[in-house]
Amino acid sequence: MDVSARKKGRIIFHIDMNCFYASVETAYNPKLKGKPLAIAGNPEERKGIIVTSSYEARAKGVKTTMTIWQARKLCPELIVMKPNFDRYRHASKAIFKMLSEITPCVQPVSIDEGYLDVTETENLGNPLYIAQNLQQRILNELDIPCSIGIAPNKFLAKMASDMKKPLGITILRKREISQILWPLSVSEMYGVGEKTAKKLNSIHIETIGDLASKDVYELKQLLGINGERLKDRANGIDTRPVDPDAIYDFKSIGSSQTLPEDTTDWDIITKLMNLLADNVERRMKRKEAAGKSVQIMIRYHDRKTITRSKKLQNYIDSKSDILLIAMELFKKHWNNDPVRLLGITVQDVEEKRNLGQQLDIFTYEEAVKKEKLDSTIHLLSEKYGKNTFKQLKETENNDSEQPRTSFQKDFLDDYKH
Repeated sequence: MDVSARKKGRIIFHIDMNCFYASVETAYNPKLKGKPLAIAGNPEERKGIIVTSSYEARAKGVKTTMTIWQARKLCPELIVMKPNFDRYRHASKAIFKMLSEITPCVQPVSIDEGYLDVTETENLGNPLYIAQNLQQRILNELDIPCSIGIAPNKFLAKMASDMKKPLGITILRKREISQILWPLSVSEMYGVGEKTAKKLNSIHIETIGDLASKDVYELKQLLGINGERLKDRANGIDTRPVDPDAIYDFKSIGSSQTLPEDTTDWDIITKLMNLLADNVERRMKRKEAAGKSVQIMIRYHDRKTITRSKKLQNYIDSKSDILLIAMELFKKHWNNDPVRLLGITVQDVEEKRNLGQQLDIFTYEEAVKKEKLDSTIHLLSEKYGKNTFKQLKETENNDSEQPRTSFQKDFLDDYKH
């Protein structure tokens, strides 16, 4: 890519850490190199769930969301470790600091992936040179491999980064998509999940090329506005900018978790609902936000999934309020079939500084005391860890061992501090 090419459009990197949790553990303990390694919640239990695994384990058939006993059946020599989120957070912060030294235009997407807009970095060399140096620096300083996609937009960069792993660098130009992207199965396209792929297959769309040439009206009839969006992506069209402030744009805050095994056990269900509500409260406190709607998600043993929500009159941010509404929704809508996954999300979220709470003379003093107490606990927890106070619930004790979807979105601005 020469300078004249750069002026015609953006140059976007998508950087994706390879087997991030496992790679961090291997870097921390080099004796694990070359061995089949898996990270799992409750590794001492056969029913613990695999979160991620090394390439050596994947070669034996080990996959994310497998139970430990299933994984060990495929790979008897598998080494299983519990997650160390502090270690992963520290590594992620170091990586994003390196990215921000190339350009301030960095958009973290999760703890182990993000976008960079390097269009204005001619002084550092051509894009391939920048990518090679970045990849090598992360490997040399942190011993963590990554793959990088280089393209004129975010979608193509994301697709490119998935093409060579581990330690791949792939350039994907718009003029190449008909040869490189279009022959791929539509299920391999970023943004197309299992259900969407089945719907597309039902109207004879098998490849990304089929999607690119499909009538937009028919796609909108099938998938709504997302049908048009996916057709654009298949044709290499994506106008989204790399937005460093995107991590602060949130309208909902949630947490979900897959159970070790499908269950109808009320004690297990309520314990998980407690944990989820606790996760949501902690994230809302961190973002200094409150919400006006609560939604639950129930995924059953047959993968059938339902969501149900309740709109509230007032904004809430406490675990007790969140859990009360969530349990009310669960009791009302659970059909008593075995549950595979549960989720709680607070929606219609606003930052507290944008909210005006009306307090009467009787509630004012109590509200002020509660706010001061919450702020003090939050500050101490941030400084000394969440176990500062003994009254924290039993579920807190297992929190560091249980992988949560919310963790992928937490702390994404750490590298700026």
